Parts: sequence; C-alpha cells; structure tokens
Amino acid sequence: MLTLSHTTVFVLDQDSAKEFYTTVLGFELRDDFSMGAEFEGGGAGFRWLTVGPQGDPSRTIILADCAMGRDPESAAQLRSLVAKGSMGAGVLQTDDCEATYRDLVAKGVTFRQPPAHRPYGVEAVFVDDSGNWFSLTEPTSAAAG
Repeated sequence: MLTLSHTTVFVLDQDSAKEFYTTVLGFELRDDFSMGAEFEGGGAGFRWLTVGPQGDPSRTIILADCAMGRDPESAAQLRSLVAKGSMGAGVLQTDDCEATYRDLVAKGVTFRQPPAHRPYGVEAVFVDDSGNWFSLTEPTSAAAG
C-alpha cells in the first residue's frame, strides 16, 4: 500500500516560512538541517526544512526553497509564480472554520475569501507569507468521512 507522507510547499524565504508555519499556523517543526552538495549533483546543497500538524507524524510539509533541485532559470520562474500568488498549496482542515478564521485574522493572516458555506462544508481561503494560497475547510460530516 502506498500513502503520501510528505508534500512540498515552495517558499520565498525559509526562515520567514518557518516562523509563519510554526508560530502563526501552529505546526510543529520536524526537521531543519543542511543537506550537502552530494544531494545536488555537486551544487551547493539545500536546506531540508519540514513542519507538520501537532501530534500527527504521518503528515509532513517540506518548506522548500524554489531553487531546490532546479536550474537557475526554472528556480526564477517558480519564484515568480509563488511571489505573485499563483500557487495553490492545498487544503487545511479545521473543526471550526469561523473560529480558526477569526484566530488567524487576529494573527495577521491575509484571507482572499472569508468563510462561506459550500456543498462540502465551510471554506475560507488564505495566503501564507510567500503568497501560496490554502483552502481552510470545515467539512460537512458527509465530506469528512
């Protein structure tokens, strides 16, 4: 059986992203270390920075620099897409979208859409400190199962 354990979110500044994802969103820091040049085919290496939901070690988010594993031209293109807010990064599930929305707004998080009722639950859309957008969703009981 295959399962997804890690997903990547490309960020513009790993230090800023680390602060945002741990302090603002409340994820726990999993890893933060440098991988040597042997991982980049003789390049400069990269920083392996991961976070995840508190108490759920089966799900991990890699907060990756846009240059990780890319040539300079591709890294610049990816950076441009992230910076202009073109990258949807996924869905973060909550038990109470309205309350989580209020909490995140109080912490300075920018929302593209406030909570609204949808066929699958209550959804709001916010952006991280790099411009990646996320759906914040409280699923209906049918959608959660």
